[in-house]
Amino acid sequence: MKLQLHVWGPAFGLPSIDAQCLATVAYCSLALPRQAWELVATSDPSVSPTGELPALQYGSVWVSRFRNIVDYLRQYSQGEWDLDQELDESKKADKFAFSSFIESRGQTLIDLSLYVSSQNYYGNTSPAYGNLLQWPNQWILPPKLHSAAKARTGHLGFSSLDLQALEEQREREHSAAAATGQVPKNLIPRPRDTVSTLLGRTAKQDSFRIDALTSEFFEPLEAMLGQKPFLLASDETDLPSSLDCIALGYLALALIPELTFPWLRDAMRAKAPLLSAYTERLRQRCFGSESVEVAHAFAPQSVPPSPLPWRAPGRISLAAVWEHPAVNAAESDSDLSEKEKEIVSTYADSQKKDMYLSIATVVAGTAALVGYVMHTGLLSLAVQGDDEEEEAEEDIVQNDAAFDNVVATDFLSSANLSQI
Repeated sequence: MKLQLHVWGPAFGLPSIDAQCLATVAYCSLALPRQAWELVATSDPSVSPTGELPALQYGSVWVSRFRNIVDYLRQYSQGEWDLDQELDESKKADKFAFSSFIESRGQTLIDLSLYVSSQNYYGNTSPAYGNLLQWPNQWILPPKLHSAAKARTGHLGFSSLDLQALEEQREREHSAAAATGQVPKNLIPRPRDTVSTLLGRTAKQDSFRIDALTSEFFEPLEAMLGQKPFLLASDETDLPSSLDCIALGYLALALIPELTFPWLRDAMRAKAPLLSAYTERLRQRCFGSESVEVAHAFAPQSVPPSPLPWRAPGRISLAAVWEHPAVNAAESDSDLSEKEKEIVSTYADSQKKDMYLSIATVVAGTAALVGYVMHTGLLSLAVQGDDEEEEAEEDIVQNDAAFDNVVATDFLSSANLSQI
Protein backbone atom coordinates (compact mmCIF):
# COMPACT_ATOMS: atom_id res chain seq x y z
CA MET A 1 0.00 0.00 0.00
CA LYS A 2 1.30 3.42 -1.02
CA LEU A 3 0.93 6.75 0.69
CA GLN A 4 -1.54 8.97 -1.13
CA LEU A 5 -1.22 12.74 -1.04
CA HIS A 6 -4.52 14.47 -1.86
CA VAL A 7 -4.14 18.06 -3.06
CA TRP A 8 -5.81 20.83 -4.98
CA GLY A 9 -5.07 20.16 -8.66
CA PRO A 10 -2.70 21.82 -11.14
CA ALA A 11 -2.94 25.44 -12.24
CA PHE A 12 -0.63 28.04 -13.77
CA GLY A 13 1.89 25.36 -14.79
CA LEU A 14 2.30 24.21 -11.17
CA PRO A 15 1.12 20.90 -9.64
CA SER A 16 -1.35 22.71 -7.37
CA ILE A 17 -3.21 25.98 -7.12
CA ASP A 18 -2.70 26.05 -3.33
CA ALA A 19 0.50 27.12 -1.57
CA GLN A 20 0.31 24.56 1.26
CA CYS A 21 -0.32 21.78 -1.26
CA LEU A 22 2.67 22.91 -3.33
CA ALA A 23 4.86 22.88 -0.22
CA THR A 24 3.76 19.35 0.65
CA VAL A 25 4.26 18.10 -2.90
CA ALA A 26 7.75 19.60 -2.86
CA TYR A 27 8.58 17.89 0.45
CA CYS A 28 7.37 14.49 -0.72
CA SER A 29 9.23 14.90 -4.01
CA LEU A 30 12.49 15.60 -2.17
CA ALA A 31 12.14 13.20 0.77
CA LEU A 32 10.17 10.15 -0.43
CA PRO A 33 11.13 7.48 -2.96
CA ARG A 34 8.90 7.75 -6.03
CA GLN A 35 7.52 4.23 -5.58
CA ALA A 36 6.41 5.00 -2.01
CA TRP A 37 3.70 7.57 -2.74
CA GLU A 38 1.03 8.73 -5.15
CA LEU A 39 -0.17 12.24 -5.91
CA VAL A 40 -3.94 12.63 -6.29
CA ALA A 41 -5.49 15.89 -7.49
CA THR A 42 -8.69 15.35 -5.54
CA SER A 43 -9.51 19.08 -5.35
CA ASP A 44 -12.23 18.23 -2.83
CA PRO A 45 -11.54 18.94 0.86
CA SER A 46 -14.49 16.74 1.89
CA VAL A 47 -12.46 13.60 1.15
CA SER A 48 -10.43 14.29 4.28
CA PRO A 49 -12.01 13.79 7.72
CA THR A 50 -10.69 17.23 8.68
CA GLY A 51 -12.09 18.87 5.56
CA GLU A 52 -8.68 20.22 4.55
CA LEU A 53 -6.15 19.84 1.76
CA PRO A 54 -3.36 18.80 1.57
CA ALA A 55 -4.22 15.48 3.19
CA LEU A 56 -2.02 12.40 3.40
CA GLN A 57 -3.79 9.04 3.43
CA TYR A 58 -2.37 5.69 4.44
CA GLY A 59 -5.14 3.14 4.70
CA SER A 60 -7.59 4.47 7.26
CA VAL A 61 -5.11 7.07 8.57
CA TRP A 62 -5.55 10.68 7.41
CA VAL A 63 -3.17 13.54 8.21
CA SER A 64 -3.79 17.15 7.12
CA ARG A 65 -1.65 20.30 6.93
CA PHE A 66 1.98 20.61 5.95
CA ARG A 67 3.60 20.42 9.38
CA ASN A 68 1.47 17.48 10.52
CA ILE A 69 2.27 15.59 7.33
CA VAL A 70 6.01 16.26 7.76
CA ASP A 71 5.87 14.98 11.35
CA TYR A 72 3.94 11.88 10.30
CA LEU A 73 6.42 11.05 7.53
CA ARG A 74 9.32 11.40 9.95
CA GLN A 75 7.69 9.01 12.41
CA TYR A 76 6.49 6.64 9.70
CA SER A 77 9.98 6.31 8.21
CA GLN A 78 11.76 6.41 11.59
CA GLY A 79 13.64 9.53 10.55
CA GLU A 80 14.62 8.37 7.06
CA TRP A 81 12.28 10.81 5.29
CA ASP A 82 13.21 13.83 7.39
CA LEU A 83 14.70 16.74 5.43
CA ASP A 84 15.56 18.56 8.67
CA GLN A 85 17.53 15.83 10.39
CA GLU A 86 20.89 17.57 9.76
CA LEU A 87 19.82 20.96 11.12
CA ASP A 88 21.27 22.13 14.42
CA GLU A 89 19.19 23.83 17.10
CA SER A 90 19.89 27.33 15.80
CA LYS A 91 18.79 26.47 12.27
CA LYS A 92 15.71 24.68 13.56
CA ALA A 93 14.74 27.85 15.39
CA ASP A 94 15.24 29.83 12.17
CA LYS A 95 13.17 27.27 10.33
CA PHE A 96 10.18 27.70 12.60
CA ALA A 97 10.44 31.49 12.66
CA PHE A 98 10.76 31.93 8.91
CA SER A 99 8.14 29.27 8.16
CA SER A 100 5.60 31.25 10.15
CA PHE A 101 6.76 34.46 8.47
CA ILE A 102 6.38 33.01 4.96
CA GLU A 103 2.99 31.47 5.67
CA SER A 104 1.48 34.62 7.16
CA ARG A 105 2.95 37.28 4.85
CA GLY A 106 3.00 35.06 1.79
CA GLN A 107 -0.64 34.04 2.14
CA THR A 108 -1.65 37.70 2.31
CA LEU A 109 0.11 38.50 -0.95
CA ILE A 110 -1.30 35.40 -2.66
CA ASP A 111 -4.79 36.37 -1.51
CA LEU A 112 -4.38 39.86 -2.93
CA SER A 113 -2.88 38.67 -6.19
CA LEU A 114 -5.07 35.68 -7.07
CA TYR A 115 -8.38 36.49 -5.36
CA VAL A 116 -8.83 40.13 -4.36
CA SER A 117 -7.52 41.52 -7.66
CA SER A 118 -10.66 41.25 -9.75
CA GLN A 119 -8.91 40.98 -13.10
CA ASN A 120 -6.84 38.05 -11.88
CA TYR A 121 -9.67 36.26 -10.09
CA TYR A 122 -12.21 36.42 -12.91
CA GLY A 123 -9.68 36.14 -15.71
CA ASN A 124 -7.31 33.50 -14.29
CA THR A 125 -8.08 32.03 -10.87
CA SER A 126 -11.77 31.24 -11.28
CA PRO A 127 -11.27 29.55 -14.70
CA ALA A 128 -8.41 27.54 -13.20
CA TYR A 129 -10.74 26.17 -10.51
CA GLY A 130 -13.33 25.46 -13.19
CA ASN A 131 -10.83 23.11 -14.86
CA LEU A 132 -10.28 21.21 -11.61
CA LEU A 133 -13.65 20.86 -9.94
CA GLN A 134 -16.59 18.62 -10.62
CA TRP A 135 -20.21 19.62 -10.24
CA PRO A 136 -21.46 20.93 -7.83
CA ASN A 137 -18.16 22.03 -6.27
CA GLN A 138 -17.30 24.20 -9.26
CA TRP A 139 -20.29 26.37 -8.33
CA ILE A 140 -19.70 26.43 -4.58
CA LEU A 141 -16.01 26.35 -3.71
CA PRO A 142 -14.52 29.20 -5.80
CA PRO A 143 -16.91 31.85 -4.41
CA LYS A 144 -16.20 30.56 -0.90
CA LEU A 145 -12.43 30.80 -1.44
CA HIS A 146 -12.87 34.22 -3.01
CA SER A 147 -14.87 35.50 -0.04
CA ALA A 148 -12.46 33.97 2.48
CA ALA A 149 -9.47 35.68 0.85
CA LYS A 150 -11.26 39.03 0.84
CA ALA A 151 -12.14 38.58 4.51
CA ARG A 152 -8.53 37.75 5.44
CA THR A 153 -7.20 40.86 3.71
CA GLY A 154 -10.05 43.27 4.41
CA HIS A 155 -8.20 44.96 7.29
CA LEU A 156 -5.40 46.03 4.95
CA GLY A 157 -7.61 48.41 3.01
CA PHE A 158 -6.75 47.06 -0.45
CA SER A 159 -10.37 46.78 -1.53
CA SER A 160 -9.55 49.13 -4.41
CA LEU A 161 -7.98 46.12 -6.13
CA ASP A 162 -11.45 44.61 -6.18
CA LEU A 163 -13.35 46.17 -9.07
CA GLN A 164 -16.55 44.59 -7.82
CA ALA A 165 -16.14 46.43 -4.51
CA LEU A 166 -15.47 49.64 -6.45
CA GLU A 167 -18.65 49.18 -8.42
CA GLU A 168 -20.62 48.56 -5.23
CA GLN A 169 -19.11 51.69 -3.73
CA ARG A 170 -20.13 53.71 -6.78
CA GLU A 171 -23.65 52.32 -6.54
CA ARG A 172 -23.83 53.37 -2.89
CA GLU A 173 -22.65 56.86 -3.77
CA HIS A 174 -25.17 57.02 -6.61
CA SER A 175 -27.99 55.97 -4.27
CA ALA A 176 -26.85 58.46 -1.61
CA ALA A 177 -26.98 61.29 -4.13
CA ALA A 178 -30.47 60.28 -5.16
CA ALA A 179 -31.54 60.06 -1.53
CA THR A 180 -31.01 63.81 -1.08
CA GLY A 181 -34.14 64.32 -3.15
CA GLN A 182 -32.66 67.23 -5.05
CA VAL A 183 -31.93 65.32 -8.24
CA PRO A 184 -33.99 62.42 -9.59
CA LYS A 185 -32.07 59.17 -9.41
CA ASN A 186 -32.35 58.49 -13.12
CA LEU A 187 -30.84 61.90 -13.94
CA ILE A 188 -27.72 61.53 -11.81
CA PRO A 189 -24.79 60.91 -14.19
CA ARG A 190 -22.95 57.66 -13.59
CA PRO A 191 -19.16 57.59 -13.69
CA ARG A 192 -17.86 56.14 -16.92
CA ASP A 193 -14.49 54.83 -15.75
CA THR A 194 -13.07 52.04 -17.84
CA VAL A 195 -11.14 49.12 -16.40
CA SER A 196 -7.90 50.75 -17.53
CA THR A 197 -8.62 54.02 -15.75
CA LEU A 198 -9.76 52.18 -12.62
CA LEU A 199 -6.55 50.15 -12.55
CA GLY A 200 -4.49 53.26 -13.21
CA ARG A 201 -6.15 55.01 -10.30
CA THR A 202 -5.74 51.89 -8.14
CA ALA A 203 -2.01 51.76 -8.89
CA LYS A 204 -1.63 55.40 -7.90
CA GLN A 205 -3.65 55.08 -4.71
CA ASP A 206 -2.14 51.85 -3.44
CA SER A 207 1.36 51.93 -4.94
CA PHE A 208 3.05 52.95 -1.70
CA ARG A 209 1.24 50.40 0.45
CA ILE A 210 1.74 47.59 -2.06
CA ASP A 211 5.40 48.53 -2.39
CA ALA A 212 5.82 48.38 1.39
CA LEU A 213 3.97 45.08 1.68
CA THR A 214 6.03 43.34 -1.00
CA SER A 215 9.29 44.76 0.35
CA GLU A 216 8.53 43.47 3.83
CA PHE A 217 8.11 39.98 2.41
CA PHE A 218 10.74 39.64 -0.31
CA GLU A 219 13.68 41.60 1.08
CA PRO A 220 14.26 39.55 4.29
CA LEU A 221 14.15 36.31 2.28
CA GLU A 222 16.48 37.78 -0.35
CA ALA A 223 18.96 38.73 2.38
CA MET A 224 18.66 35.33 4.06
CA LEU A 225 19.29 33.46 0.82
CA GLY A 226 22.20 35.55 -0.45
CA GLN A 227 24.39 33.43 -2.70
CA LYS A 228 23.50 30.15 -0.97
CA PRO A 229 21.70 27.36 -2.82
CA PHE A 230 19.05 27.04 -0.08
CA LEU A 231 17.72 29.22 2.72
CA LEU A 232 19.33 27.35 5.63
CA ALA A 233 22.38 26.05 3.77
CA SER A 234 25.85 26.72 5.10
CA ASP A 235 27.67 25.74 1.92
CA GLU A 236 27.11 24.27 -1.54
CA THR A 237 26.91 20.70 -0.21
CA ASP A 238 23.89 21.24 2.03
CA LEU A 239 20.49 19.87 1.03
CA PRO A 240 17.12 21.66 1.02
CA SER A 241 15.06 21.66 4.21
CA SER A 242 11.35 21.83 4.93
CA LEU A 243 11.72 25.63 5.00
CA ASP A 244 12.66 25.57 1.33
CA CYS A 245 9.49 23.58 0.60
CA ILE A 246 7.35 26.15 2.42
CA ALA A 247 9.11 28.96 0.58
CA LEU A 248 8.59 27.28 -2.79
CA GLY A 249 4.88 26.84 -2.15
CA TYR A 250 4.27 30.57 -1.73
CA LEU A 251 7.00 32.02 -3.93
CA ALA A 252 6.02 29.84 -6.89
CA LEU A 253 2.46 31.22 -6.82
CA ALA A 254 3.92 34.72 -6.74
CA LEU A 255 6.40 34.23 -9.59
CA ILE A 256 5.12 31.57 -12.01
CA PRO A 257 1.47 32.36 -12.88
CA GLU A 258 0.84 34.37 -16.04
CA LEU A 259 -1.81 36.75 -14.75
CA THR A 260 -3.77 39.56 -16.30
CA PHE A 261 -2.49 41.98 -13.65
CA PRO A 262 0.95 40.59 -12.63
CA TRP A 263 1.87 43.21 -10.02
CA LEU A 264 3.18 40.63 -7.52
CA ARG A 265 5.44 38.86 -10.02
CA ASP A 266 6.83 42.21 -11.20
CA ALA A 267 7.57 43.22 -7.63
CA MET A 268 9.33 39.94 -6.88
CA ARG A 269 11.53 40.13 -9.98
CA ALA A 270 12.44 43.74 -9.27
CA LYS A 271 13.11 43.45 -5.54
CA ALA A 272 14.43 39.90 -5.20
CA PRO A 273 16.26 38.67 -8.30
CA LEU A 274 18.22 36.06 -6.32
CA LEU A 275 15.01 34.80 -4.74
CA SER A 276 13.36 34.62 -8.16
CA ALA A 277 16.19 32.53 -9.59
CA TYR A 278 16.13 30.30 -6.49
CA THR A 279 12.38 29.75 -6.87
CA GLU A 280 12.69 28.75 -10.52
CA ARG A 281 15.62 26.44 -9.78
CA LEU A 282 13.87 24.71 -6.87
CA ARG A 283 10.65 24.44 -8.85
CA GLN A 284 12.41 22.49 -11.59
CA ARG A 285 14.08 20.24 -9.03
CA CYS A 286 10.83 19.39 -7.23
CA PHE A 287 8.22 19.52 -9.99
CA GLY A 288 10.22 18.96 -13.17
CA SER A 289 11.40 21.25 -15.92
CA GLU A 290 8.17 21.05 -17.91
CA SER A 291 5.00 22.96 -17.14
CA VAL A 292 2.47 20.84 -15.24
CA GLU A 293 -0.83 20.49 -17.09
CA VAL A 294 -4.23 19.40 -15.83
CA ALA A 295 -3.95 16.29 -18.00
CA HIS A 296 -1.03 15.09 -15.89
CA ALA A 297 -3.37 14.82 -12.91
CA PHE A 298 -6.58 13.57 -14.55
CA ALA A 299 -5.20 11.42 -17.37
CA PRO A 300 -1.60 10.51 -16.43
CA GLN A 301 -1.53 7.60 -18.89
CA SER A 302 -2.32 9.82 -21.87
CA VAL A 303 0.54 12.31 -21.48
CA PRO A 304 4.34 12.01 -21.34
CA PRO A 305 5.64 10.69 -18.02
CA SER A 306 5.90 13.23 -15.22
CA PRO A 307 8.52 13.36 -12.46
CA LEU A 308 5.59 13.38 -10.03
CA PRO A 309 3.72 10.09 -9.33
CA TRP A 310 0.26 11.21 -10.43
CA ARG A 311 -2.75 9.01 -9.94
CA ALA A 312 -6.07 9.94 -11.52
CA PRO A 313 -8.71 10.86 -8.92
CA GLY A 314 -12.01 9.04 -8.74
CA ARG A 315 -15.01 10.56 -10.47
CA ILE A 316 -18.34 11.33 -8.85
CA SER A 317 -21.05 8.90 -9.93
CA LEU A 318 -24.47 10.08 -11.07
CA ALA A 319 -26.03 8.78 -7.86
CA ALA A 320 -23.44 10.57 -5.76
CA VAL A 321 -24.13 13.82 -7.59
CA TRP A 322 -27.87 13.70 -6.88
CA GLU A 323 -27.22 12.65 -3.27
CA HIS A 324 -24.67 15.43 -2.76
CA PRO A 325 -25.77 17.73 0.09
CA ALA A 326 -25.23 20.76 -2.11
CA VAL A 327 -28.00 19.67 -4.45
CA ASN A 328 -30.57 20.27 -1.71
CA ALA A 329 -28.65 23.09 -0.07
CA ALA A 330 -31.43 25.61 -0.59
CA GLU A 331 -33.74 23.49 1.51
CA SER A 332 -31.28 22.41 4.19
CA ASP A 333 -29.62 24.08 7.15
CA SER A 334 -26.21 24.24 5.45
CA ASP A 335 -23.82 27.17 5.73
CA LEU A 336 -24.25 28.27 2.13
CA SER A 337 -25.09 31.88 1.45
CA GLU A 338 -28.37 32.83 -0.18
CA LYS A 339 -26.64 33.49 -3.50
CA GLU A 340 -24.87 30.11 -3.40
CA LYS A 341 -28.16 28.40 -2.58
CA GLU A 342 -29.81 30.17 -5.50
CA ILE A 343 -27.00 29.14 -7.87
CA VAL A 344 -27.11 25.49 -6.80
CA SER A 345 -30.91 25.39 -6.89
CA THR A 346 -31.01 26.96 -10.35
CA TYR A 347 -28.40 24.58 -11.65
CA ALA A 348 -30.17 21.56 -10.18
CA ASP A 349 -33.47 22.68 -11.72
CA SER A 350 -31.84 23.15 -15.09
CA GLN A 351 -30.28 19.70 -14.86
CA LYS A 352 -33.67 18.18 -14.08
CA LYS A 353 -35.30 20.09 -16.94
CA ASP A 354 -32.59 18.87 -19.30
CA MET A 355 -33.17 15.31 -18.13
CA TYR A 356 -36.94 15.60 -18.60
CA LEU A 357 -36.46 17.17 -22.02
CA SER A 358 -34.15 14.35 -23.03
CA ILE A 359 -36.67 11.76 -21.87
CA ALA A 360 -39.49 13.52 -23.72
CA THR A 361 -37.38 13.72 -26.87
CA VAL A 362 -36.60 10.00 -26.73
CA VAL A 363 -40.24 9.10 -26.12
CA ALA A 364 -41.44 11.36 -28.94
CA GLY A 365 -38.84 9.96 -31.29
CA THR A 366 -39.74 6.40 -30.41
CA ALA A 367 -43.45 7.13 -30.85
CA ALA A 368 -42.81 8.75 -34.22
CA LEU A 369 -40.76 5.77 -35.34
CA VAL A 370 -43.41 3.30 -34.22
CA GLY A 371 -46.10 5.40 -35.88
CA TYR A 372 -44.15 5.51 -39.09
CA VAL A 373 -43.60 1.76 -39.05
CA MET A 374 -47.24 1.09 -38.30
CA HIS A 375 -48.40 3.54 -40.94
CA THR A 376 -46.11 2.00 -43.53
CA GLY A 377 -47.26 -1.48 -42.57
CA LEU A 378 -50.96 -0.61 -42.68
CA LEU A 379 -50.51 1.11 -46.02
CA SER A 380 -48.91 -2.01 -47.42
CA LEU A 381 -51.74 -4.13 -46.07
CA ALA A 382 -54.30 -1.76 -47.58
CA VAL A 383 -52.61 -1.84 -50.96
CA GLN A 384 -52.31 -5.58 -50.74
CA GLY A 385 -56.01 -5.80 -49.80
CA ASP A 386 -56.98 -3.62 -52.76
CA ASP A 387 -54.93 -5.82 -55.10
CA GLU A 388 -56.58 -8.93 -53.74
CA GLU A 389 -60.04 -7.39 -54.17
CA GLU A 390 -59.25 -6.46 -57.78
CA GLU A 391 -57.98 -9.97 -58.45
CA ALA A 392 -61.13 -11.44 -56.91
CA GLU A 393 -63.34 -9.20 -59.04
CA GLU A 394 -61.40 -10.23 -62.14
CA ASP A 395 -61.88 -13.87 -61.20
CA ILE A 396 -65.61 -13.31 -60.74
CA VAL A 397 -65.90 -11.58 -64.12
CA GLN A 398 -63.96 -14.37 -65.78
CA ASN A 399 -66.08 -17.00 -64.05
CA ASP A 400 -69.27 -15.19 -65.11
CA ALA A 401 -68.07 -15.00 -68.70
CA ALA A 402 -67.21 -18.69 -68.69
CA PHE A 403 -70.61 -19.48 -67.19
CA ASP A 404 -72.32 -17.40 -69.87
CA ASN A 405 -70.41 -19.24 -72.58
CA VAL A 406 -71.41 -22.59 -71.16
CA VAL A 407 -75.06 -21.55 -70.95
CA ALA A 408 -75.02 -20.22 -74.51
CA THR A 409 -73.44 -23.41 -75.82
CA ASP A 410 -76.03 -25.56 -74.08
CA PHE A 411 -78.87 -23.42 -75.43
CA LEU A 412 -77.62 -23.70 -79.02
CA SER A 413 -77.17 -27.45 -78.66
CA SER A 414 -80.77 -27.83 -77.41
CA ALA A 415 -82.08 -25.73 -80.29
CA ASN A 416 -80.34 -27.87 -82.90
CA LEU A 417 -81.71 -31.09 -81.42
CA SER A 418 -85.24 -29.69 -81.61
CA GLN A 419 -84.96 -28.94 -85.29
CA ILE A 420 -83.85 -32.45 -86.04
